[in-house]
Amino acid sequence: MFNNYNINTKIMRAVIYIFLTLLLIVTITPIWLLLVNATRSTTEIQQGISIVPSTHLIENYKILLSKGLDLGRGFANSFFLSISSTLVTLYFSMLAAYGIVVYEFHGKQLFSNFIVVLVMIPMQLTIIGFYQYMSKIGLTDNYLALILPLIANAGGVFFCKQYLESMLIQDLIDAARIDGASEIGIFHLIMMPLALPGAITLGIFTFIGSWNNFFNAFILISSLDKYTLPMMVQTLRGDVYRTEYGAIYFGLAITIVPVIILYAIFSRYIVSGIALGAVKE
Repeated sequence: MFNNYNINTKIMRAVIYIFLTLLLIVTITPIWLLLVNATRSTTEIQQGISIVPSTHLIENYKILLSKGLDLGRGFANSFFLSISSTLVTLYFSMLAAYGIVVYEFHGKQLFSNFIVVLVMIPMQLTIIGFYQYMSKIGLTDNYLALILPLIANAGGVFFCKQYLESMLIQDLIDAARIDGASEIGIFHLIMMPLALPGAITLGIFTFIGSWNNFFNAFILISSLDKYTLPMMVQTLRGDVYRTEYGAIYFGLAITIVPVIILYAIFSRYIVSGIALGAVKE
């Protein structure tokens, strides 16, 4: 009976590995084809699919430059917006979640439920009112319209709240208070270092979301010199690029390379952050 159990376990494990391998192939294939096409010429792309990179990467880059697409400006704008959005979301979401988890006050449960409701409301439903509000306070065509609202990022607060509830050590906070530490000092010097895996996990998700953000930015930003990289890539659909498939693929590939690099560097923090948040001490 014990041998049968071992055999069944091995079979189940093999099935899981096969399924995960197939899932990995399905996920990676489109990305790999995009990167490969970024190195191919328009003629090669028209001839069919290839999984082997070609030698026209620099040529496609020069085509984009000759068409007036300022990739450097797009990168700078996207990095500034993504980093600013990430820092604002991380700090204020963690601060708000810390207050909800640590302190007792009237309406705490109602406030927590309200955050969950806000998480479930898509931005598309509120974009008209949001744009009108930004217009009235003079923040249209301004990055602040995309950064400042993240001070009240419901999704970030919800994530941080769930994470802090799973790893909060109340005795450590009480000991710091007895030693004379201020409340804001406890948050900065004790809680933030302890919550680093969760903060990095949220930071990665926020950075990627901000980097890929096209909808809000396209509605609020109108100046070409403020366009982010995804907004610039949208211009590749114009007539001037219609026959330059290699250049178009190169422009699309440029937008996902930073995300791939970021995930490759910080993926271990995502795993540890989720694992820690799932275990209640």
